[in-house]
Amino acid sequence: MSAQLDDWISLAKECQYLPENDFKRLCDIVCEILLEESNVQPVSTPVTVCGDIHGQFYDLEQLFRTGGHVPDTNYVFLGDFVDRGYYSLETLTRLLTLKARFPNKIT
Repeated sequence: MSAQLDDWISLAKECQYLPENDFKRLCDIVCEILLEESNVQPVSTPVTVCGDIHGQFYDLEQLFRTGGHVPDTNYVFLGDFVDRGYYSLETLTRLLTLKARFPNKIT
């Protein structure tokens, strides 16, 4: 599964869609992770807290270049991952792949 997640991370990093069946599998994986987490999640410090992304894929990538790449940096995203930006699906896919691969690094 790890190799498949790495492939998905590579695709998502290039602002590419995953095939529908792969995206559904990714959602299933992340749902399993989220069901195990409490609604108040403990976070290891140091951590980078990020505001709304709004589907701005390239801003998200700049954030990773500036703050550090996962898993080297812990991140807390406050929400609003999609909606206004042209790349909402790609942004969500990028975050979901990282959550699936590195559960304790993305909150």
